Amino acid sequence: MAKPVVHFEIWSHEHRKLSEFYAKLFDWKVDFNNPMDYGLVDAGGAATGGKVGINGGIMKPKPGSIPASRLTFYMQVGDLQATLDKAASLGGMALLKDPEGNVIGLFSE
Repeated sequence: MAKPVVHFEIWSHEHRKLSEFYAKLFDWKVDFNNPMDYGLVDAGGAATGGKVGINGGIMKPKPGSIPASRLTFYMQVGDLQATLDKAASLGGMALLKDPEGNVIGLFSE
């Protein structure tokens, strides 16, 4: 039996600022009302009775630690171009792969 993804975490030294970006882009609700300063993300997942999506968290790494790995996750959206345009307006960028699998980042000036 496959094990489903049930939670995600995004680590950032600017975790509150990054949570605002995701909240605006994807209409996530992020709650930092806890003593750990851990942003509980309500992305419409099972914990809130949603039919698709998972919930997660946005957190600041512990002092002196830097995550060694990168995380890529994919969001299901209705209109790719509209979402890319919205991300660009919020200061985000887009990533794509060339035919050989090299990742290229795009952003607007």
